[in-house]
Amino acid sequence: MKKIILALLLLSVSLFAELTNQYLTKDFLNKNIPIIDVRTPREWQETGLLKGAVPIMFFDQRGNYDARKFLKELNKKVDTTKPFALICHTGSRTSMIAPWLSKEFGYKVINLQGGMEYATRGLHIKTVPYRP
Repeated sequence: MKKIILALLLLSVSLFAELTNQYLTKDFLNKNIPIIDVRTPREWQETGLLKGAVPIMFFDQRGNYDARKFLKELNKKVDTTKPFALICHTGSRTSMIAPWLSKEFGYKVINLQGGMEYATRGLHIKTVPYRP
């Protein structure tokens, strides 16, 4: 019986999980979907943030991470029952984090491919300064 309940629970999470991979567009920015910037504080200071983006570091400069700390910050700052997007420098980090969040927690995650590099150099989107 416990196995059946666990299987149903896992199935229900996977039914509600959703992962979308897309490039950032100016239209996307107008939808007011929360964007989580998973880069490091040093990167936020160097290039700034997209206006309204929520900075929550996942990997530090050495590639270490604290998943519990990240999840705690994420759930504190974003309504994870609704879609939200992830962005990093080029999309490499978010291509690992987004599927994990979708699969393990059932979050509706949008992975912004190309990252800040594409946003600032490709689309010429202006950033705002990071304020710790």
